[in-house]
Amino acid sequence: MKTAVLGTGMVGRTIAARLAELGHSVTIGTRDPEAALARTDADAMGNPAFGTWAAGNPDITVARFADAADGAELIVNATNGGASIDVLEQVGAAHLDGAVLLDIANPLDFSNGMPPTLFVKDTDSLAERIQRAFPAARVVKSLNTLNADLMARPGMLADPGSVFVSGNDAEAKAMVTGLLKDFGHQDIIDLGDITTARGTEMLLPVWLRLWGALGTPAFNFKIVR
Repeated sequence: MKTAVLGTGMVGRTIAARLAELGHSVTIGTRDPEAALARTDADAMGNPAFGTWAAGNPDITVARFADAADGAELIVNATNGGASIDVLEQVGAAHLDGAVLLDIANPLDFSNGMPPTLFVKDTDSLAERIQRAFPAARVVKSLNTLNADLMARPGMLADPGSVFVSGNDAEAKAMVTGLLKDFGHQDIIDLGDITTARGTEMLLPVWLRLWGALGTPAFNFKIVR
């Protein structure tokens, strides 16, 4: 499947590498490919620079946002939530119309330091804002309640736990569910239409505090029933 992953951070890189491993044709989208590939210094967290990572993943191409999404059957929004609408506007409605858009971003607001708050919640969600902005896109919210490694490889945990999908289009949710199964997710819960993304996005304050309490992001929620 031709797939575009928007965002060059650790989430985008991890998802792109896993998709390529599974046989997808993957392009990572960024604002300025030349500038992104020229980065060679590790980031503040010690992660390799994007240029170093890209050199180690030659099967994944890098292009501007719109070029990455051109003809893609699946587009993954792995951008910073605060920039997601702007990035998708750069992609352009013509590339989003009819495409399945897997939104894994979160509406985190770091303006007042750590821990971040949510810039949208309760009566709206980032996923809904994306769906309203691009009504012909088939938006599915999922994977936003996990860290990047567990998104791609849930089997790293003895019990992979639960993941959720929200969206208005049944066919798009079925495609995303199939992808989640390919990643190794077993307990996939369809919450309903795109408004249910409010719930998973509002799990992030709990998730962040669990990370602080446990000292690791290598955990997941498990719905026991």
